[in-house]
Amino acid sequence: MSSQSHEPIPGAAPVIGEAEIEAAVAVLRSGMVVQGPEVAAFEDEFTKVSGTAHAVAVNSGTSALQLALLAMGIGPGDEVVVPSFSFAATANAVRLVGADPVFADIEPGSFNLDPEAAAAAIGPRTAAIMPVHLYGNPADMRALTALAERHGLAILEDACQAHAAALDDTPVGSFGKAGTFSFYPTKNMHALEGGMVTTDDPQLARTLRLLRNQGMEQRYANEIVGANMRMTDVSAAIGRVQLGRLEEWTETRRANASRFDAAFKGLDAVTAPPVAAGARHVYHQYTIRVAGDRDRAQALLAEDGIGSAVYYPTPIHRLLPYQDIGADLPETDRAAAEVLSIPVHPSLSGEDLDRIAAAVTGLEGRL
Repeated sequence: MSSQSHEPIPGAAPVIGEAEIEAAVAVLRSGMVVQGPEVAAFEDEFTKVSGTAHAVAVNSGTSALQLALLAMGIGPGDEVVVPSFSFAATANAVRLVGADPVFADIEPGSFNLDPEAAAAAIGPRTAAIMPVHLYGNPADMRALTALAERHGLAILEDACQAHAAALDDTPVGSFGKAGTFSFYPTKNMHALEGGMVTTDDPQLARTLRLLRNQGMEQRYANEIVGANMRMTDVSAAIGRVQLGRLEEWTETRRANASRFDAAFKGLDAVTAPPVAAGARHVYHQYTIRVAGDRDRAQALLAEDGIGSAVYYPTPIHRLLPYQDIGADLPETDRAAAEVLSIPVHPSLSGEDLDRIAAAVTGLEGRL
């Protein structure tokens, strides 16, 4: 198969349209550009997605994780059980508040934290479990919530890739003490940059608002030590536009994924991502497992003009800052060697989807 007569299909296609530009310009003309009415409106509207009473906007998904941990009182002397198969920010946030990440393995199917591995990682200093809804696929919150309750632990959900994902009709970001979301440009919706912490706890929400704004609610009346992690109104205005299209985009992603599922059924070269009963996978990434030479598969797809990416080639526990911890995580290592994410974004045309499906199917017998 040759792509010479076709434009390459990118792995991601962030949307910045006229509506986003107009919303940003309107904020700039208003003069109220930081922590103003657009941020407040964005927070209120996002609670409809998260299913929580409160949503607190910050300047990035990493800040959301860090401030949520701080607001939950997690710090030096505490341990937090996390998966290693994730973006480094998951563990970085734990280290940034002075706590220690303890890595647990993932399930072989979902790429998410294995409840049995998480249970084995709990020790006397464990304060919380941080499941990641990786690629937009909900973690097994039924088992993880029960585990946390048995041990008296908090749950902080890393839902930075999982806007509008759900399990048994319960939105991610509402299972634990708090949930966190990212609005980086390649996410299912974005705000140029930004993050959100969701919670049903009014006191936790107030603490988060203090922490993001130098520890003050009223100007110069600092109540606690805080930071400057506020969201701009430009970001919030763009986020509100994107939020208005999130459901449409999500259903398109899910329809694209369903088309791939059917095309790849029965292949030996690749395995489509499984979805648990009751789970609403929102496909931030459509991530296949490659049987054989993953790098060759990626090169063959590139020859056909199909963009792809590996998330994540190096598990967190093998990154330089975490090599001192030591962890035996066979499923994590296997996933890092096999995963390949192909385009699934809502900007794909029917012709694009056919090209992607044909190129992936064409890997059969070539690896």
